[in-house]
Amino acid sequence: MSTTTALTYEVRVDGHLDDHWAAWLGDLTLTRNDDATTTLKGPIADQAQLHGVLARLRDMGATLLSLRTLDGARTEVTMPTTTSNSEATAPTSPGLRGGCDVPGTS
Repeated sequence: MSTTTALTYEVRVDGHLDDHWAAWLGDLTLTRNDDATTTLKGPIADQAQLHGVLARLRDMGATLLSLRTLDGARTEVTMPTTTSNSEATAPTSPGLRGGCDVPGTS
């Protein structure tokens, strides 16, 4: 294991995501906002992990509204020194609530 300093990111997407997506999205904290958006917030260790989160949001059909780092919000995280070839499995339910449709599906 190695320790690295991660930046804290805030990602906003359209629609309300259910809590079960949090683990699949790297254990980011999900907050459902009054404006029918969801804010995901938490430490992201590096660009590879950030790209992974963004790819998973894309794969679930979420519309990205904003992405930013929170000034001065750095967290120490422990990263495994070996990589795994296994892919995480997406939750089986659609995860969007409140009448939000997944773009590109009918």
